[in-house]
Amino acid sequence: QVQLVESGGGLVQAGGSLRLSCATSGHTFSNSVMGWFRQAPGKEREFVAGIRWNGGYTSYDDSVKGRFTISKDNAKNSVYLQMNSLKPEDTAVYYCAARPQGPISTKAADFGSWGQGTQVTVSS
Repeated sequence: QVQLVESGGGLVQAGGSLRLSCATSGHTFSNSVMGWFRQAPGKEREFVAGIRWNGGYTSYDDSVKGRFTISKDNAKNSVYLQMNSLKPEDTAVYYCAARPQGPISTKAADFGSWGQGTQVTVSS
């Protein structure tokens, strides 16, 4: 079972930046896919970005393209989400997720392991 722990959330003004981290432990398949999702109050959990552990292929939701960057550090077993030019509509709880294999999916149901989430609040 993969364990995921997010950190790095907080309160930031619009236009600012934050870097989220996701530390992984337990068994991680070499072909696994890591994803970042977010959930705002009253809304469904939505895909933000994903990365393949092997090869580093990435995918982004259109709403964050050009502003957010997902990356990984194999040596540290960690995944990151660099968020720049933040907007109030980016306010949400951000979750790290993992699936053992397959393509990068935008569906939360395709990911079997989840972190506890970290709150990101962007003030206008």
